[in-house]
Amino acid sequence: MYPMVEPYDQGMLNVGDGQQIHWEVSGNPTGKPAVVFHGGPGSGLNPKWREDFDPQHWKLVLWSQRGAGKSTPPASDPSTDMSLNTTQHLIDDAEKLREHLGIDKWLLIGGSWGSTLILAYAIQHPHRVSEIIIPAVTASRPEEHEWITRGLGLFFPDYFEAFLNGLPEEDRDGNLALAYNKLLNSPDPETREKAAWDWCKWDMSTVTGGDNDFTGTRWDDPETRYRLARTVTHYWGNDAFIEPGYIFDNLHNLKGIPGVLIHGRNDFGGPLQTAWEVAKRWPDAELVILNDAGHVIMEGNSMDRAIAAAVEKFR
Repeated sequence: MYPMVEPYDQGMLNVGDGQQIHWEVSGNPTGKPAVVFHGGPGSGLNPKWREDFDPQHWKLVLWSQRGAGKSTPPASDPSTDMSLNTTQHLIDDAEKLREHLGIDKWLLIGGSWGSTLILAYAIQHPHRVSEIIIPAVTASRPEEHEWITRGLGLFFPDYFEAFLNGLPEEDRDGNLALAYNKLLNSPDPETREKAAWDWCKWDMSTVTGGDNDFTGTRWDDPETRYRLARTVTHYWGNDAFIEPGYIFDNLHNLKGIPGVLIHGRNDFGGPLQTAWEVAKRWPDAELVILNDAGHVIMEGNSMDRAIAAAVEKFR
């Protein structure tokens, strides 16, 4: 772990569609470039990533995807048009940011939703990628969304019952993310607030493996809760706006790009199977399976240590 340095440069990039994305650069201005694709979708950049990169060696780019963090317009504003927020939009934004910063190639790192976006970006722009590090591998396939919104009820029947009860009875048999997204876009503020609470109670329990106490977490803030719920249901309800087999059918584009996939065997929200299948189709990637880890990266845990080792490997 390295010191938490402050960014030496930051700004807002106009990427079109009335969208401005927020970015920060820290470390060595002439160092090896790396970029973090954050999760969520909708969580925004996390400065803690700076502690994984030696600031004397790396030029580290953090950015917030459309609607997240300080990027504008915010997804937390019910009037923000979410049709302008899709995977392809985010891929194009990342490319515009790379060009804006004058970077030829960069290492990509990020987990959970960030891993889906990394893989989709790298498939389209392989010549702009030096290496890839992915903790908590997901590919945003329909079966993955079905698992995390319904299948996990096998492990959390109490939470799942409360999750279903947050929806009108007629919407409980279909696409649960879309059903919640409808409530989150209701003209009634109380309906939106309750839907964000109910969705995040379920979302947090699946991420943590059973804990859904908001106290002291990012879900504690009502505005953050709404932004996350609205963005996640927008993406999951529409299968991330990518064809179901797109990522797996195009992993051959990553040939020659070294990668490290890091996955916890106890990851409820993102079962190991996805990481296993990605590794099978991407021979240049090493799969690290952690028997004592789940989905969450915590300071000093095995996931955190594996990430630090992977960053050092590509130093």
